[in-house]
Amino acid sequence: MREITLMSDPKVAAVPVRECGEPLVDVRDDGALLVDTRAQDADDAFARLREGVLARLLHAQGLLPGGLRLLFVEGYRPPWLQRSYFEEYEGQLRALHPTWDAERLHAAASRYVSPPQIAPHSAGSAVDLTLADADGRELDLGTRMNADPEESEGACYTDADNITPGARRNREILGTALRNAGLVNYPTEWWHWSCGDRYWALATGAPHALYGAMELSRP
Repeated sequence: MREITLMSDPKVAAVPVRECGEPLVDVRDDGALLVDTRAQDADDAFARLREGVLARLLHAQGLLPGGLRLLFVEGYRPPWLQRSYFEEYEGQLRALHPTWDAERLHAAASRYVSPPQIAPHSAGSAVDLTLADADGRELDLGTRMNADPEESEGACYTDADNITPGARRNREILGTALRNAGLVNYPTEWWHWSCGDRYWALATGAPHALYGAMELSRP
């Protein structure tokens, strides 16, 4: 398994952000993507993405083999919700590992939930997604989406070797399309892809991120 840069790495936080002002858009508006409602919230924030990220997703979908489609699960996540998720998981790890110091807990939690101050979801630049067949049936990619490292024994890592050959092929199909459309993966979560955020900038060598955290404007 290749070396992984975690979201908690200081190199990620050190990437400057030059907010481009691109709006959040609703991915359901043109009906081109399959959208799952498992992460739906009262404000429908889950279905929002930066306009440019959505364009790349639609491009990626066009690169998939015939009969396959992207299944969108979650995009934008308000900063307060991201903070809640991070603190909840960090608390679970603290209970499991009472001897770990704060730095180790923070790094371990960032394998599964991005630290709130740099979270790509809160910038509208990240998407959790998977593959479906032509009838909308979700394909096997080795674990359920959002399986944490403890539950999955590390099979949630994109390059994990404890998954079936079929699941591996499906991950490769998904990854090839998304990378060719300009997105990058967070290697501890096969389902998490982003573009324009700090992690993307670090991974691609871009001089700065295009998108920073933002609050959702309500109608």
